[in-house]
Amino acid sequence: METRNRQVVLRFLAQPGDVNFGGKVHGGTAMKWIDQAGYACAVGWSGRYCVTVYVGGIRFYKPILVGSLVEVEARVIHTGRTSMHVAVDVRAGDLKDGDLQRTTHCVIVFVAVNDHGNPTNVTAWTPQSEAECAEQRYAVRLMELRQGMEDEMRRHAGADAGT
Repeated sequence: METRNRQVVLRFLAQPGDVNFGGKVHGGTAMKWIDQAGYACAVGWSGRYCVTVYVGGIRFYKPILVGSLVEVEARVIHTGRTSMHVAVDVRAGDLKDGDLQRTTHCVIVFVAVNDHGNPTNVTAWTPQSEAECAEQRYAVRLMELRQGMEDEMRRHAGADAGT
């Protein structure tokens, strides 16, 4: 039986080159770590090269300080025919006490592709616990909200197309 990895955890040290003028880790650096963990999770689940098709609702709760241990956890919370919805949580804190606080959260949608770059089927993920069922409901609700946002953006872009 083939093993699928539903979850990946990457760890980094926030280094001086990662920070902005305010002494906090750049949001872009955190987003890079998020994308790396999400990609590793999606590939681990699908066994295929994956492309990012959507990053939504990224929420920065607190800053990451230089010298902090940063833990980026990515986990599959929903699968479609070719897509995987991956929730990513970033936690960070002082190495000396090991107390990591949630700093960032988002959901990324990846699509598995074949050697020609065409979408390819992925193994379906089935929740096993009530917590996993809640995560899947969250992913489905976000899809519904995203469709409404895309419709609104399309309407706005159409209004501006003639100007």
